[in-house]
Amino acid sequence: MGFFRGLDPEAYDRQYSDKELTRRIAAYFRPYRGRVALISLIVVGTSLLSTLQPILISRGLDALVLDRSRQDVFLLLVGFMLMFGLVTWGASWSRRWLTARIISEIIATLRRTAFEAAINHDLSFFDEFRSGRILSRITSDTEEFAQVVQLVTDLLGQALQVVLLMAYLFSVSWSLTLLIIAFMPLVMLVAMSLRRLARKVTRRGFRVLAEVNAAIQEAVTGIAVAKNFRQEAAIYEDFSVVNRQSFKVNLQRGYALALTFPLLNALSGLGTAALLYGGGRAVGLEAISLGEWYLFITSVDHFWAPMINVSAFWNQLQGGLSAAERVFALIDAEPTVQQAAREPVSSLQGEITFKHVDFQYTEQEQVLKDFDLQIAAGENVAFVGHTGAGKSSIAKIIARFYEFQSGQILIDGRDIRTLDLHDYRRQLGIVSQMPFLFSGTIADNIRYGREEITDAMILDIARQIGDGEWLETLPEGLATDVGERGARLSMGQRQLVALMRVLVHKPAIFILDEATASIDPFTEMQIQQATELILRQSTSILIAHRLSTVRAVDRIIVLDHGHIIEQGSHDELMQQGGHYAGLYDTYFRHQSLAYVEEVGQRLRGGAELVAAV
Repeated sequence: MGFFRGLDPEAYDRQYSDKELTRRIAAYFRPYRGRVALISLIVVGTSLLSTLQPILISRGLDALVLDRSRQDVFLLLVGFMLMFGLVTWGASWSRRWLTARIISEIIATLRRTAFEAAINHDLSFFDEFRSGRILSRITSDTEEFAQVVQLVTDLLGQALQVVLLMAYLFSVSWSLTLLIIAFMPLVMLVAMSLRRLARKVTRRGFRVLAEVNAAIQEAVTGIAVAKNFRQEAAIYEDFSVVNRQSFKVNLQRGYALALTFPLLNALSGLGTAALLYGGGRAVGLEAISLGEWYLFITSVDHFWAPMINVSAFWNQLQGGLSAAERVFALIDAEPTVQQAAREPVSSLQGEITFKHVDFQYTEQEQVLKDFDLQIAAGENVAFVGHTGAGKSSIAKIIARFYEFQSGQILIDGRDIRTLDLHDYRRQLGIVSQMPFLFSGTIADNIRYGREEITDAMILDIARQIGDGEWLETLPEGLATDVGERGARLSMGQRQLVALMRVLVHKPAIFILDEATASIDPFTEMQIQQATELILRQSTSILIAHRLSTVRAVDRIIVLDHGHIIEQGSHDELMQQGGHYAGLYDTYFRHQSLAYVEEVGQRLRGGAELVAAV
């Protein structure tokens, strides 16, 4: 079982009973009751015609046996078969067209519901679960479900035909009819015995497909890094491992299907042989006519075809149920962020208060313990500290991306858990350390979420940053295509676009996690100008990595393992000579002009010493 490690269910997966799944699936068909009723009528009609076909041929054979000169009977049979073929084709086409329309609409609805549920899950959900696996549930699993629904509609018509034919055969010979029916419990026993195996292998099949999708997505997303480190062969080998895993799982699923067909065909052969023997003896004893014997022999095919299909395609049926189960699990996943109410938020001043807040990602990963902090409306604060001090975690729980376990956070004196999340987040402006840009132009990304903002308005704001010189470095200005995830822009340019996007929204609370990547002095100056424009109009929380940023804020808060150990202005903290002074020497001092001049003097002094030697 070691090979299949990694195919375990996700933490939010759950197992639904067949009854619960059927009820839930039926709910999606409810809006199409009229069309479903029409399809049912077509199925009943074609089933009646299919049942009538062998009966009429049987009667015709008996009539010809009695009087072979009756050519009119032969012509009637030929005419009926022609009419039967045309009517059946038309009815079948109509049924399939209506079914395809209904299924397409249901799958579109199911995908919309699954996608809506996915994007509304908390950010912690996407941190914990791989996006490729989530994608697989919304695409591949819903497609599998559609194929099974189509299969079920086909089998229902065949099953109805069996019921009608059996009813007629009882009136002809109850003993031969019972002989046919006697094999039904055996067939159902075989089918049900394979049910658990079918559900197990199909669940595993969907999980390994999700793993393949996740591996492909990760490889394509990180291809630039892989090429930079010459790791194309390594990511290919990683994919090959997952692909081999997929091959083995799909092979197991194929074995389950291959096991079903031979068993059912063997049972079919036994049933046909028994009927041939019993029917032949009945004809010899003149208990039934030759035509009725033909009817029973034909009925065996009509009986076994749907039975074999239902049983042999049990894997696919279980596949559809497994697919639906995975999609419903995604939809039903419980949110970790819990809101006690949805009070409207029209506008905010931006005052933030932490009262005895405890926060942890896991039981073993305590981040904040009895944390207290007061940030005044309009105040600009910078969090500094070593990695793991809790800087980013504070920003995430203010944005309600994660749930804190105890204590209270107040926004303008109101409990953050009572605010309508949609309204509240409209008041937030967030720029992450690795700003994400959507495919499209720079203007499209800046007006994201504010479609009413015109290019002229964007240009006016852009010119407030370095007189708009940063736009001149772009080939087409605001119309420049940023590429996938902003790949055509430098890190500094991406930050500028992300800051512009926040400026357009004019948030009450601004959260900035500065990038640690080095950028040229010209771009850094422009980023600082854009940041200062936002600081003037917002309560700002900055996770600072630049000296220019920490010097610009009203208060610096020094964190260590989730506790505030120092706070004050840059000059005040430097005079104290404490933890911040040490951080300054480690992280910030090399960014100062004085430091650069000092290093230059040392280099010049070293050169003079070498020359003297």
